[in-house]
Amino acid sequence: MNDIVLDVRHLVTEIRQRRGALRVVDDVSFNVRRGEIVGLVGESGCGKSMTSFSIMQLFPTPAARVTGGEIIFAGRDLVKLKPDELRRVRGAQMAMIFQDPATFLDPLMTLGNQIAEPLRVHNFDGDVQTRMRELVEQTGLPDPDLIVKRYPHQVSGGQKQRALIASAMACAPQLLIADEPTTALDVTVQAQILDLMRDLRDQTGAAVLLITHDLGVIAEMCDRVYVMYAGKIVEANTTRELFRAPKHPYTQGLLRSTVSLENATMDLFAIPGTVPNLHELPSGCRFAPRCPIASAQCQHEPSFIANDASAVACWNVERAAKEDIWELDVGD
Repeated sequence: MNDIVLDVRHLVTEIRQRRGALRVVDDVSFNVRRGEIVGLVGESGCGKSMTSFSIMQLFPTPAARVTGGEIIFAGRDLVKLKPDELRRVRGAQMAMIFQDPATFLDPLMTLGNQIAEPLRVHNFDGDVQTRMRELVEQTGLPDPDLIVKRYPHQVSGGQKQRALIASAMACAPQLLIADEPTTALDVTVQAQILDLMRDLRDQTGAAVLLITHDLGVIAEMCDRVYVMYAGKIVEANTTRELFRAPKHPYTQGLLRSTVSLENATMDLFAIPGTVPNLHELPSGCRFAPRCPIASAQCQHEPSFIANDASAVACWNVERAAKEDIWELDVGD
């Protein structure tokens, strides 16, 4: 347990609305160990990004807040820290790479100043300019003397993302959270950014929480993976075992939906139905309305998942393991 950098326990995050509190993250538990890349995967709107915002205590709306659970980082519960204490942690001990670098880079600051800013804010004990140049070279930005003088609008999307990564790694954080870090990039640049993140992990030993909807990225990058659906974790396992033998019907559907060379000639598969409205959640398993093997128990009793390295929240795990369930119609 000593190598656990981040331990999220029964996290609940809500957004206050006129219709009442919308629970976007519901009783979520997972951990990330030192030197490990852990994936959090699921469809858009399942709560992945809100989980990352909850960890950082940086929400896109003031109506959102953590209402339950613990976020243990470096022996402290981040939920209980005061704002000034959180500011000393963010950027220094834990950092985040956002989905759209153009949104989070200041258009009025040069890339060099933005890379160096965390060093100045957290009173870096060394030469800031030397460290900034090291980061520029480490992240593979071209023409270091020139690139640090450029503004975000003067560089490509991939270079923006590299600058954001350099800024995030400036203070050598113990934990790096990457929220869809390659979504807005073309395929070639995506591969470069993923290679860069893996190299930085290997060089620094940082723990990485990688949030994505792309199972290909999960397969390539992650040691372990948590599958999320409608605000809850539904399956957890090592990446190898999850891809070899997925247990939850939702995970099986996600994997079946991927396109590969082996099934390129087959009809594309999509999980029927849609993610439930968080204001009108099913009383039982949240995936039951879309699941081909949902039973009466599934419809009325919520399924639970243990905070374990290998776990699944499903009442019909044995049947899902034996049958090709997605050949059935929902309700069979």
